[in-house]
Amino acid sequence: MGTPRVSIQTEDFDLSTEVARLRAEKKGVGAVCAFVGTVRDRNEGVSVSTMELEHYPGMTEKAIEAMIDEAHQRFDILGARVIHRVGLLEPLDQIVLVAVISAHRGESFRACEFLMDYLKTQAPFWKKEQTPEGARWVDARVSDDAALARWGIERRNA
Repeated sequence: MGTPRVSIQTEDFDLSTEVARLRAEKKGVGAVCAFVGTVRDRNEGVSVSTMELEHYPGMTEKAIEAMIDEAHQRFDILGARVIHRVGLLEPLDQIVLVAVISAHRGESFRACEFLMDYLKTQAPFWKKEQTPEGARWVDARVSDDAALARWGIERRNA
Protein backbone atom coordinates (compact mmCIF):
# COMPACT_ATOMS: atom_id res chain seq x y z
CA MET A 1 0.00 0.00 0.00
CA GLY A 2 1.22 3.52 -0.79
CA THR A 3 1.26 6.71 1.19
CA PRO A 4 -1.84 7.17 3.36
CA ARG A 5 -4.35 9.73 2.10
CA VAL A 6 -4.75 11.29 5.55
CA SER A 7 -2.20 11.98 8.28
CA ILE A 8 -2.85 13.74 11.58
CA GLN A 9 0.50 14.50 13.18
CA THR A 10 2.43 16.76 15.52
CA GLU A 11 5.55 16.88 13.36
CA ASP A 12 6.04 19.27 10.45
CA PHE A 13 5.81 18.13 6.83
CA ASP A 14 7.83 18.84 3.69
CA LEU A 15 5.77 19.99 0.71
CA SER A 16 8.21 18.69 -1.92
CA THR A 17 8.45 15.27 -0.32
CA GLU A 18 4.68 14.90 0.02
CA VAL A 19 3.97 15.99 -3.56
CA ALA A 20 6.66 13.65 -4.89
CA ARG A 21 5.12 10.73 -2.98
CA LEU A 22 1.66 11.52 -4.29
CA ARG A 23 2.83 11.87 -7.89
CA ALA A 24 4.90 8.68 -7.80
CA GLU A 25 1.87 6.52 -7.11
CA LYS A 26 -0.16 7.33 -10.23
CA LYS A 27 0.40 7.40 -13.97
CA GLY A 28 -1.10 10.12 -16.14
CA VAL A 29 -0.50 12.99 -13.72
CA GLY A 30 -0.51 16.27 -15.63
CA ALA A 31 -1.32 18.60 -12.75
CA VAL A 32 -0.59 19.00 -9.07
CA CYS A 33 -2.33 21.55 -6.89
CA ALA A 34 -1.22 22.03 -3.30
CA PHE A 35 -2.37 24.32 -0.52
CA VAL A 36 -0.38 24.89 2.66
CA GLY A 37 -2.06 26.71 5.54
CA THR A 38 0.06 28.40 8.20
CA VAL A 39 -0.50 29.91 11.64
CA ARG A 40 -1.15 33.67 11.46
CA ASP A 41 0.25 36.04 14.06
CA ARG A 42 -3.09 37.89 14.15
CA ASN A 43 -6.72 36.83 14.06
CA GLU A 44 -9.65 39.25 14.03
CA GLY A 45 -7.27 42.11 14.78
CA VAL A 46 -5.77 40.49 17.88
CA SER A 47 -2.18 39.31 18.24
CA VAL A 48 -1.77 35.52 18.43
CA SER A 49 1.33 34.02 20.09
CA THR A 50 0.43 30.32 19.72
CA MET A 51 -2.35 28.07 18.47
CA GLU A 52 -3.14 24.70 19.94
CA LEU A 53 -5.04 22.19 17.81
CA GLU A 54 -6.86 19.18 19.20
CA HIS A 55 -8.72 16.38 17.43
CA TYR A 56 -10.65 13.22 18.13
CA PRO A 57 -8.33 10.37 17.01
CA GLY A 58 -9.98 7.98 14.58
CA MET A 59 -13.03 10.16 14.04
CA THR A 60 -10.99 12.97 12.47
CA GLU A 61 -9.21 10.68 10.01
CA LYS A 62 -12.51 9.00 9.07
CA ALA A 63 -14.15 12.39 8.40
CA ILE A 64 -11.28 13.53 6.17
CA GLU A 65 -11.25 10.20 4.30
CA ALA A 66 -14.94 10.76 3.55
CA MET A 67 -14.10 14.26 2.24
CA ILE A 68 -11.50 12.81 -0.11
CA ASP A 69 -14.02 10.18 -1.30
CA GLU A 70 -16.46 13.03 -2.02
CA ALA A 71 -13.78 14.92 -3.98
CA HIS A 72 -13.16 11.80 -6.10
CA GLN A 73 -16.89 11.63 -6.87
CA ARG A 74 -17.16 15.32 -7.79
CA PHE A 75 -13.91 15.81 -9.72
CA ASP A 76 -11.80 13.84 -12.18
CA ILE A 77 -8.77 13.48 -9.91
CA LEU A 78 -6.17 10.76 -9.61
CA GLY A 79 -5.36 11.20 -5.94
CA ALA A 80 -5.33 13.45 -2.91
CA ARG A 81 -3.39 13.80 0.31
CA VAL A 82 -4.31 15.75 3.46
CA ILE A 83 -1.93 16.32 6.35
CA HIS A 84 -3.18 18.22 9.37
CA ARG A 85 -1.01 19.03 12.33
CA VAL A 86 -2.14 19.02 15.95
CA GLY A 87 -0.51 20.20 19.14
CA LEU A 88 1.06 23.54 19.96
CA LEU A 89 2.02 25.68 16.95
CA GLU A 90 3.53 29.13 16.56
CA PRO A 91 3.02 31.85 13.93
CA LEU A 92 4.34 30.80 10.50
CA ASP A 93 4.25 27.08 11.41
CA GLN A 94 2.56 24.93 8.79
CA ILE A 95 -0.83 23.61 9.89
CA VAL A 96 -2.33 21.84 6.90
CA LEU A 97 -1.44 20.45 3.49
CA VAL A 98 -4.03 19.60 0.86
CA ALA A 99 -2.51 18.18 -2.33
CA VAL A 100 -4.42 16.90 -5.35
CA ILE A 101 -3.24 15.27 -8.58
CA SER A 102 -5.14 14.98 -11.84
CA ALA A 103 -4.61 14.82 -15.57
CA HIS A 104 -5.57 18.49 -16.02
CA ARG A 105 -5.11 21.59 -13.84
CA GLY A 106 -8.75 22.66 -13.59
CA GLU A 107 -9.80 19.49 -11.78
CA SER A 108 -6.85 19.76 -9.37
CA PHE A 109 -7.59 23.41 -8.58
CA ARG A 110 -11.29 22.78 -7.95
CA ALA A 111 -10.75 19.62 -5.91
CA CYS A 112 -8.05 21.25 -3.78
CA GLU A 113 -10.29 24.24 -3.05
CA PHE A 114 -13.26 21.97 -2.34
CA LEU A 115 -11.23 19.89 0.11
CA MET A 116 -9.92 22.96 1.91
CA ASP A 117 -13.41 24.49 2.18
CA TYR A 118 -14.79 21.19 3.44
CA LEU A 119 -11.90 20.76 5.86
CA LYS A 120 -12.38 24.22 7.40
CA THR A 121 -15.99 23.55 8.31
CA GLN A 122 -16.50 19.79 8.62
CA ALA A 123 -13.35 18.23 10.06
CA PRO A 124 -13.47 17.70 13.83
CA PHE A 125 -10.62 19.93 15.00
CA TRP A 126 -10.65 22.34 17.92
CA LYS A 127 -8.37 25.39 17.86
CA LYS A 128 -7.34 27.49 20.84
CA GLU A 129 -5.33 30.68 20.40
CA GLN A 130 -3.18 32.40 23.00
CA THR A 131 -3.62 36.18 22.83
CA PRO A 132 -2.56 39.07 25.11
CA GLU A 133 -6.06 38.83 26.66
CA GLY A 134 -5.65 35.09 27.35
CA ALA A 135 -6.73 31.87 25.65
CA ARG A 136 -9.74 31.74 23.32
CA TRP A 137 -11.35 29.00 21.27
CA VAL A 138 -11.65 29.69 17.54
CA ASP A 139 -15.07 29.16 15.97
CA ALA A 140 -15.81 28.61 12.30
CA ARG A 141 -16.87 31.79 10.52
CA VAL A 142 -19.91 32.67 8.44
CA SER A 143 -17.52 33.10 5.49
CA ASP A 144 -16.53 29.43 5.91
CA ASP A 145 -20.22 28.49 5.58
CA ALA A 146 -20.47 30.55 2.39
CA ALA A 147 -17.39 28.88 0.90
CA LEU A 148 -18.88 25.45 1.55
CA ALA A 149 -22.34 26.46 0.30
CA ARG A 150 -21.01 27.17 -3.19
CA TRP A 151 -20.33 23.42 -3.42
CA GLY A 152 -23.99 22.73 -2.54
CA ILE A 153 -23.27 21.85 1.09
CA GLU A 154 -25.16 23.74 3.80
CA ARG A 155 -23.67 24.22 7.24
CA ARG A 156 -24.38 26.82 9.90
CA ASN A 157 -21.36 27.86 11.96
CA ALA A 158 -22.57 31.30 13.08
